[in-house]
Formats: sequence, structure tokens, C-alpha cells
Amino acid sequence: MFSIALKQMEELPVAPNEGISLSAFRSPFSVSGKEGCKYSFDGSSYHYSDGNSMTSQRSSQILTGFDTLDAAPNYDFYANTNAPGRARRTRPSLFQLHSKIEDDSFPPPLYEETSAHREAGDSSEEEAEEPLSEPTRFGWVKGVMIRCMLNIWGVILYLRLPWITAQAGIGMTWVIILLSSCITGITGLSTSAIATNGKVKGGGTYFLISRSLGPELGGSIGLIFAFANAVAVAMHTVGFAETVQSLMQESGTKMVDPTNDIRIIGVITVTCLLAISLAGMEWESKAQIVFFFVILVSFANYLVGTFMPATPQKQAKGFFSYKVDIFVENFKPNYRGLEGSFFGMFSIFFPSATGILAGANISGDLKDPTVAIPRGTLMAIFWTTVSYIIIAGTIGGCVVRDASGGINDTLSNNNDCLGPACKYGWDFTACIKNTSCPFGLSNQYQTMSMVSGFAPLIAAGIFGATLSSALACLVSAPKVFQCLCKDNLYPLIGFFGKGFGKNDEPIRGYVLTYIIAICFILIAELNTIAPIISNFFLCSYALINFSCFHASITNSPGWRPSFRFYSKWLALLGAVVSVIIMFLLTWWAALIAIGIVIFLLGYVLYKKPSVNWGSSVQAGSYNMALSYCVGLNQVDEHIKNYRPQCLVLSGPPSCRPALVDFVGTFTKNLSLMMCANVVTQGEPSPSALNASRNSSHVTWLNKRHIKSFYHGVVAKDLRTGVQMLLQGAGLGRVRPNVLMMGFKRDWRRDTSSSIESYIGIIHDAFDLQYGLCVLRMKEGLDTSRSAQAHVNPGFEASPKRDVNAPAPPANFSLDPDPMVTEPQPFTVFQSKQGKKTIDVYWLFDDGGLTLLIPYLLKRKKRWARCKVRIFVGGDIQRKEEQKTEVKDLISKFRLGFHDVEVLPDINARPQPEHVKRFEDLIGPYRLNPDQKDCEDGQDNQNCPWMVSDEEIDRNKTKTLRQIRLNEVLQDYSRDAAIIVVTMPVGRRGQCPSALYMAWLETVSRDLRPPVLMVRGNQENVLTFYCQ
Repeated sequence: MFSIALKQMEELPVAPNEGISLSAFRSPFSVSGKEGCKYSFDGSSYHYSDGNSMTSQRSSQILTGFDTLDAAPNYDFYANTNAPGRARRTRPSLFQLHSKIEDDSFPPPLYEETSAHREAGDSSEEEAEEPLSEPTRFGWVKGVMIRCMLNIWGVILYLRLPWITAQAGIGMTWVIILLSSCITGITGLSTSAIATNGKVKGGGTYFLISRSLGPELGGSIGLIFAFANAVAVAMHTVGFAETVQSLMQESGTKMVDPTNDIRIIGVITVTCLLAISLAGMEWESKAQIVFFFVILVSFANYLVGTFMPATPQKQAKGFFSYKVDIFVENFKPNYRGLEGSFFGMFSIFFPSATGILAGANISGDLKDPTVAIPRGTLMAIFWTTVSYIIIAGTIGGCVVRDASGGINDTLSNNNDCLGPACKYGWDFTACIKNTSCPFGLSNQYQTMSMVSGFAPLIAAGIFGATLSSALACLVSAPKVFQCLCKDNLYPLIGFFGKGFGKNDEPIRGYVLTYIIAICFILIAELNTIAPIISNFFLCSYALINFSCFHASITNSPGWRPSFRFYSKWLALLGAVVSVIIMFLLTWWAALIAIGIVIFLLGYVLYKKPSVNWGSSVQAGSYNMALSYCVGLNQVDEHIKNYRPQCLVLSGPPSCRPALVDFVGTFTKNLSLMMCANVVTQGEPSPSALNASRNSSHVTWLNKRHIKSFYHGVVAKDLRTGVQMLLQGAGLGRVRPNVLMMGFKRDWRRDTSSSIESYIGIIHDAFDLQYGLCVLRMKEGLDTSRSAQAHVNPGFEASPKRDVNAPAPPANFSLDPDPMVTEPQPFTVFQSKQGKKTIDVYWLFDDGGLTLLIPYLLKRKKRWARCKVRIFVGGDIQRKEEQKTEVKDLISKFRLGFHDVEVLPDINARPQPEHVKRFEDLIGPYRLNPDQKDCEDGQDNQNCPWMVSDEEIDRNKTKTLRQIRLNEVLQDYSRDAAIIVVTMPVGRRGQCPSALYMAWLETVSRDLRPPVLMVRGNQENVLTFYCQ
């Protein structure tokens, strides 16, 4: 437990030398809900009023000495899982600590019950569930170090290291060993850093990379690494089969022929290994311990053999014990055959160093992965590197490259004797000249058996090394693949993710690995299989190192590895070197490996799996976005770079899909779109905050493929909330400059204050230099059909609903979570518009926003075939002249609009019946001549929505213009795809809100196409200059 002192302001402290008895000076309190549910604290337990007590939690009282809801630090508060058979604690919310007690009508329990507890109503006499048996867990020695050493000490050590020493020489072999160890050592440091940056679960390499770099790269490399381990099973099994076949050949026994004998032995061996793996991790671990001691004994046997005097039989095969001349001769390279090059030898040797992740691959079976992985992995790299260097040096100092094996090939009076054996009385010149020597480092893979003191122990060591490595890979591949399957990043592989038993063993993954291994065992050639997996392992190591570098370079606060002995630049060097070596080994195999990674990366990027692991890619994206946003502050705004950045008053976006779709059409991949939601409530509460911030809104936008931000605020009324958004939305230069809102269709049925609020928002937008767009559709925009607390009531929701309006269905809800799962509603803006027209009524110059939005629409595929028609007002005597002037102006803007119509009758007097219709529309909001006060007794200044005769006369010209404009729209644009019209502006204080609302209603009424009323902020958004 922790020991801390919390600073309190109102609670009473406990005397230091007295026992803690809170009930002696405690003031009990309780919280009562509307339904009579009580939640009380009595100093020892938390209770519900029905008497059922929650788990007693005394840590807060004991640690702080105060009777308080505040909880002391506890592991449960940060853990994602709970221990079996025990309740998991949760800390009180800030709302519970900060708000008034009576505010929380339905408070949640401070400590949640887990599945290990009974559900409400269960009998207290029922027996508690028995805790699950603890699965087998390993420490750093048994689980990581021994496992890694066994996987590193594989078939290459016994069967290829002497041959590589003969080819590359002792010096270059040491370089190959040290280069391989540098790569694996750097990767080990990076792995240790990643593994200690949080709790590690099962999945090994895939888990480390995916949780660090994200699912895109993590998924691709997880699939490749699992496949590489499956192929490695075949490589080590073939090495074992080669040894057995060689022993059979020495005894004169064979089954079919050497190649098929290797295949038969390999299939039988891998079947036995599968049986051990299926027996469980405990049996597999015991087998690994046995193999480890067998290998140590074989090493000791080999070293003893190098010091033993050479018998004539061994001398005939090239062994002369330690000789300086042999060491000097073998120190230099002597490449032979097709693989005869430095990188050819490196490609064959490198798989022997790839076992460093054997411990990390079973991370889910370790007691403490954050301690075991760094300590065990680095120790394994160190000791295996030392052993490789010793063996390469000792074998190169004892055995010549070529020997005939003939006991009679002693030195005669031959002055042309070749090779260092001549100095010791042996003449292997004949076989050296015709390259037919069967023995020596360059010709015999079983040289270590010949050198050792007791050859069968080397055979046992080969068996132990090959079988242990094969067994480790056979366990690693399914474990990594199982974690990948459970994450559901790729289709058709989930079947293999199912686990069985207390250790969650991937039985199906074992079988799949077994099948892959058999396919490669049939190749039956070790030198062919080894290079295949070198590139896959190098690709894995490159990404592990890059993961460490990327996590460090992003400076994310979440990157806090407890392992400090790493360097981000060293990790980057390891990644670059790994990629370079991939191409130097086999360039076509490197391209295939990278191509597979890119293909799998592209698939995950396309599918966008719903996972969030806090990867360094996310941190890097944040840093990049922040840097660019700050960088924009250093660049002055220019008209050429103007983009309509829209703040869309959508409420919950799923409630007004047509408005969201329309704005998303011309802002996608072009400019900022931000859907705004105002939750109206007196004071912020958890429910209101949840309604405004619910991530389901963003999920809905993503599902609809709308590239938009979402911003929700809680305010006492709609206008206040919009004012907050207008002034606070955005970041630096990336902030809205156009307010997009829907038309308020039900304004005549709504309260007068609601009308005032709606028009007030328009005035606020103009005051803050925003452009303004109001979209009206004949069928309306709001699909909610129900007034809810978190729907903007200032638009289409009203407490005074029409009695004839249809009632919402009983199961209808505006909860955004179920809305995400419901079928997406279809709107007119999602379909292709064909060869319709976009009619633009550019009646007043607002800076060009009225023209810019249609131009942006025309650039989209759905609107590309539409014809844009520009309508302007004019004089009948100068009609053609004005048409030419407007055409010339538009052509200078390079918008591509050529169809211009001048409307000389736009200022004609409207039809009397339409004027009468407007008078009826505004009638309920007019003041009688003898009426001095509002109908509710307030002063007229407090009822700005009411319209006096003086105000009617003052605005008569504008009123007639709006009536006439609607007549023109009816005549010219009945069949348009959309009508874009310049929005009238009412002067604050001179145009009452009801009159302004009537203007907007009149302009856009009775039109089948959508109507977009646009008014820029009177500053240029178009220019015909190039600078």
C-alpha cells in the first residue's frame, strides 16, 4: 500500500497517537435520488438503501486520516483487468467530488463489482465461484535467457560455423559474428526499452511493434515474423535430419537416398515436436532445460577435444590441435562455390543470431515481462556471442581447410606440397588440386564431431541445439500469430486465434505452423532455407529498432521505459543497417519482404481497424499537426489561399445528415469542417458533458466518410453556446471563417425568444466577421423528430409542438450510440446530380463567397456535369452591356462560369397576393398602433421580435425586394439542383428579428430545390491577381 498525506480543507484530522475511529467525529451524509435510491457513506462501507453493502474499502480513511470520498492511490485505479475473485476498485469521479451532493441523483458506486461477485438478487448463501487456476509462468532465466540461448545455438553453430570459418577466414568470421551481434544487440536494447514501457501481454514481437508503431506496421510484421518462425522450424529440423542421415551413412544405413532420408527424418521429428508443444508450456519448458544441459556438455566436450593430442586418424582428416601456422592460414578468407562471398556467408550465419526474440515471443507466459525480457535477452546475446567467437577461433586454429582422410597421405619428397599440413608431415596436394578433398573445414560439415573428445556428445549437442531451436520456433510462431488473430486486423485468420486450456494454448496455430514447416522440410537443403528467413528476421529487427527510435523522437509523455540503457540514434542505426543488409544479402528477397509489408500495410490503412493502442505514430501525427499549425502563424493570410472553413451548427451530426453531407461535399480534402453541438443546460453535469463529447458522433461521421471535426459545448442557451463556438473553435489559423446553419422551419410555432436567439446568432456571426450560409430544404433538415435535451432547440425543436405533428415512435432515441449502428440515412447530396443546373443569384457583392461555393461544388464528381448559371440584377436599357461586364469579371476569376443572365425585372413590384401573404406571415408579430407594451406586459425594448408600423415602413423596400426575389426564383429555378442566393442583411436595432425571419422565409419558400442563402463578410475571397 502507499503512504501519502493529502491536504484537506474541511475534514477533521486524526490525532497521531490515537487509533483511527472515524465514526467518533464523522458527519454522516447520504445522497437521495428521485426514485428514492440512497447512496450513503458510514465510514467503513458504501451502502445502497436496500441494505446491500458494497465491498468495504478502508484505504482512504487509513492512509489520510480523514472521512472523505477521496481515495488513496491504488493499483486498481490504473489497471485494465482485475484479479480473479476480488472486486476491482474505481476512484470517485471529479463530479462526485466537486458538485453539490444533491446534484447527483443517481450516483454510481465508488467501487464496481466484477464478475467474481454475485449479481443483485443472488442469494448470499450461494457458494462463491472458485478462482481460476494460475497458469504456468516463467522467470527471466528459464523463460527468456535459456530459451534465447537455445534458439541462438541452433543448427548453424554445429553444422555451418566451421564451414563459414573456412570460407570467410577467422577474421571475417569474427566480423560476421560481431556484426550480427551488433544488430541483435541493438535490437535487444530496443526490445528491452519497448517491453519496459508498460505491461506486456502475449504476442511477443507482434505485440511490441503493434502497440508501439500501431496496427498498420505491427500487423504486417507480425504476420511475417510468425511465418519466419514457422520456416525456422523447418531449418532447424533439417539440420537435425542432416546429422542423423550423416550418422546413418557412416554406419552404412539408408532408407531411400540421402535427400529423401532427410525429408523422412524431418517429418517424423517435427511431428514429435508438435506432440511436445501440444502437451503444454510446462512440458516444453522442461524439455528445453534438458536440451540446454546437453549443449553445455557438448561444448565442454568440444573444448576438451581441441586440447587433446591429434591421432593419426584425426590428422588425416585435418585436425592437428592448436597450431599457429594453421591459425594464420585460416585467418584469411578463401571463398569457394556460389555462396563464396562475405554477404553469402553472412546470409547463412545470420539466422543463428535470430533467436533473441524467443523469450519475448512468449511474453504472455512470463512472470514479469518488463524485467525478464531485457535481462534475459541481453544476457543471452552476450554469452552466445562469446561462444561463437571462441568456437570460430578454436576450430580455425586446429583444423586445416582441406584433408583427404587417407591415412597413407603422409609427406614424401614432394617440393610442390600445398597447404599448412605439409609442415606436419601430411600431403593433401592431390585432392586440393582437383578439389576432391572430403575432409577439412571447407568440405565436412561434421568437423566439430571429429575434433571433440567424444563424438557422440557432439551429436547429442547437435540434437539438443537443433531440436530446442525448432521447438522454440514451433512455440513462438503460434503465440505471435494467435495475438495477431485476436486483433482481427486481417480477414480469414480469426479461426486460428482460439486458445485452449489454462495457458490459452493456440492449438490451431500449432497445426498451421506444423503444416508450413513440413512444406519447407521437403526442400531438404539447409543452405537454401537459411537465406529465405534472413530477410524476414532482418525486416522484423528493422521495425523493432524503428519503433524504439520513433517512440523516442516523438517525445510522447507516454514513452517512459524503465530500461534506460538505449539510444534512439543507435536504434535508428540498427534499423538502417538491417535494411541495407537485407539488400546486400539477397536484393530480390528484400524486395519481396518489403513488398509484402507494404501490401499488408495498405490493407490495414484501407480497412482502418477500430483499435487504439496509443502508438508512437499517433504521437508523431500530433507533433506534426501541432508543428504545422504553429508554422501557419508565421505565414500571412492571402486571398489566393482562402478556403471556406465551416463551422456547421449540426447539433448531433446524425440528426441533420443533409446539412453535414452538403458541407462535406465541398470541404472534403480541401478545408476545415467542424460540426458543432450545443447542449443546453444550466450547469455542466456528467450527462450533459457526455452528450456533448460523446465519441459516437465522430464514429458516425467516420462511418459516413465525412472528413470533419466535432466540437460540443454545454451552455445555458443556444445563442451563448454558439458565441462560445464562434470565438473559441479552431486552432490558430485553422479556425472557422464561415458559419453554416440550417433554416428554422418551425419559427412561427416556436417561442418568440427562440426567434430572437436564432436571429441573434446571425448578428453575432456578422459581428465576428464570419461569412454565413443558411441551408433550407423542402423536407427539412432535422431527422430527429423529437425535442431532446441535447438537440439545439433554437433550430427545429420546440416545447410548443404542433398537436397534429406525428408522435415519435416508442423506441425512438437520440442516443448517438445506437444511431451509429442504424443504417445510414440517404440524402440528396449523396447522389449524382446529372445535367441539372446550379443557379447562383449574385445580387449583391459579398466578397465572392456566393461564387466560390458553387465553384467548389462543381469540382466534385457528383456535381461535375451540372451547369452553373449566374443571375445578376440590372437595367433593361443596359442589359447586354451589364452582362458583358459581369462575364468579364467572372472570367478574370477563372471560375469557368460562362452562362450569365441579367434580370432587369428583379426590382419590379411583386404580385399583390404575394404581398398579402407576407403581411399575413408577419401579422402575429406586429404591434397595434395604440399598443405600447408587449403582450406579456414587458417594455417594447425587451421584446425586439415585435414589429412596429414604423419599422415596417422603414424596411418596406427590402421587404418588397425579398417577395419579388422569390417570384423570380419560382420562374427561373424550379428544376435546379440547388439555388445559391445572396442572403439579405438586416440592421441590428432597426430590423426586428421576426421581420428578418420573415424575409428569410419569403425568399426560400415553396421551392423544390435546396436553397442556400449566402452572405460573405464583405472581404474579398476571390482575386484575379497572381500575387
